[in-house]
Amino acid sequence: MDDGAGCENQDAEAEAVAMAEEIHSGDEDENSNESSWSMDCSTVLRVKTLHISSPILAAKSPFFYKLFSNGMRESEQRHVTLRINASEEDALLELLNFMYSNSLSVTTAPALLDVLMAADKFEVASCMRYCSWLLHNLPMTPESALLYLDLPSSVLMGEAVQPLTDAAKRYLAARYKDVTKFQEEVMALPLAGIQAILASDDLQIASEDAVYDFVLKWARAQYPNLEDRREVLGSHLAQYIRFPYMTCRKLKKVLTCNDFDQDVASKLVLEALFYKADAPYRQRSLAAEESATSNRRFVERAYKYRPVKVVEFELPRQQCVVYLDLKREECVNLFPSGRVYSQAFHLGGQGFFLSAHCNMDQQSSFHCLGLFLGMQEKGSTSFTVDYEFAARLKPTEEFVCKYKGNYTFTGGKAVGYRNLFAVPWTSFVAEDSIYFLNGILHLRAELTI
Repeated sequence: MDDGAGCENQDAEAEAVAMAEEIHSGDEDENSNESSWSMDCSTVLRVKTLHISSPILAAKSPFFYKLFSNGMRESEQRHVTLRINASEEDALLELLNFMYSNSLSVTTAPALLDVLMAADKFEVASCMRYCSWLLHNLPMTPESALLYLDLPSSVLMGEAVQPLTDAAKRYLAARYKDVTKFQEEVMALPLAGIQAILASDDLQIASEDAVYDFVLKWARAQYPNLEDRREVLGSHLAQYIRFPYMTCRKLKKVLTCNDFDQDVASKLVLEALFYKADAPYRQRSLAAEESATSNRRFVERAYKYRPVKVVEFELPRQQCVVYLDLKREECVNLFPSGRVYSQAFHLGGQGFFLSAHCNMDQQSSFHCLGLFLGMQEKGSTSFTVDYEFAARLKPTEEFVCKYKGNYTFTGGKAVGYRNLFAVPWTSFVAEDSIYFLNGILHLRAELTI
C-alpha cells in the first residue's frame, strides 16, 4: 500500500492473505489480537491462500490497515499470514465476504454470533453493527437473551451491540416481571439475567422487602461460599435493590444480615434512612436525577403493596398518621372491581394496611372509590381504634376530612367507607377532578388507640 497508490484499480493492489489454522498452545491471551496471528509455537493444520484487495480490507478494518502497513511496507512482500483456530474459518470467510459486499449469507443466531466475534477480533465495526441488527430482528428466547448479555465487553463490541443487549434486558425484564410465576426458572438464571430483571421499574412484586428476600435467596443458592456471596451482593446486586423503599423493620434486619459486609450494609441502610427522612421535594429531585441514569435506587417500582409514609406518636395517646399516594393511572386501572393495597404499618404492636377499591355504591348503584382499613391476621387480640380518612383537594390543596369512625378490631377484620368522596367513578377520575394534584391522589389515615 504505497502512499501514492489510488483505489481506482483495486486489482492492482491485490495481495494474498494466507490463512493458517492452528491449535493454540493454551497459554496465550485469548483476547489479544496480536497473539491470534503472530504466535509461532502452535501446530499448523492447513494453509489456505486467498487473493484479496488490501485497500478494501484496510478501509473497513484498523486491524488489517495495521497488518498491511507494518507487515508489507518494509519488504514490499505480497503475502501476509493470519493464524486462526479451525473453528474460526467459516466466520472469517463470512467476514471477508461482508467487507466486499456488505451482506452475509448466514441467518441463524449461532452463526451470526460467530461472525460477530470475528468482526470484533478483526475490528470491523460495520459488520458488528450489521450482525447486531440481524440478531435483534430474530425472535428472542431466554437462552439467546442470556447469550447476548454474555458477550465480551470490549469498547468496540459494547458500542456495536448496545441495542442488542438493551433488547435482551427488556425481554428478560418483561418475561420475568412476575418472578413468583417462574420461581424455578428465575432461580437458575445467571447473574446477568438477575441484574436485567432487578433493574426494571415494572417488576410485579409485593414490595421492595420481597425484592431483598428474593435476591438473598438467589445469592445463597448460586454462591454457597460466604465470601463469594458477599462479593456478588456488595459489588453486583446491592445497587439493584431499592433500599429507600424498604420498611424500617426490614432495614434493621439488613444491618444484622451476615450475607452483607457490615460496612456495605451500614452505608446502604444509612442512605435509605436519610432518603426517608428527606423533604418530599428533595425525594422527588433525587428520583428525577436518577431516572436518567442506570442507577434507579430512588425510583419507586409498581409494587403490589403500595409504599406508605408513617408518622408515629406515643403520647398523649398511641397514634399514627399514614400517607398513601396513588397515581391517576393506578386509580383508572382499578375500574370496574380492582383493589390496591398498601404496605403494612404498625400501631400498638399490631399490623394494619389500607386498601382502595373500585366498587358499587350500595344506594345509588354506580361505581365509586372506597377506602378501607384492615388489621393483619396476628393472634386474637382485639382493641378499639378511632380512625379518620382525609384527602388533599383542589383548590386549597389541603387535607380535608372525608370520613370518621370507631371500630373494635380483631385479627383479619377490615372497616371503611364504600364511597369516600360521595361521587360517581366518572367524576372521580375526570380530567378536571379536584382529587388529583399533578396526577397524584393524596390520601391520609389517622389511627388512634
